[in-house]
Amino acid sequence: MWTLIFIIGMIWVFGKLFIVGIKAAWSISKFIVTVILLPLVLIGLAIKGMMILAFIALIVLGIAAMCDTV
Repeated sequence: MWTLIFIIGMIWVFGKLFIVGIKAAWSISKFIVTVILLPLVLIGLAIKGMMILAFIALIVLGIAAMCDTV
């Protein structure tokens, strides 16, 4: 159940960040970090058993994504 909520949250947050990245035309390095590196870090945390830390990071990134889209 937690895994399903985590996956849905990741799709929502990083889908939103993907759209923001395209609209803002960020440089390629910032785009790669946002779309590739951050999800890999969160997936790595979840695989290593640090689900609480992954959820906290996902919540913080979700709030940042919501505040960034104006």
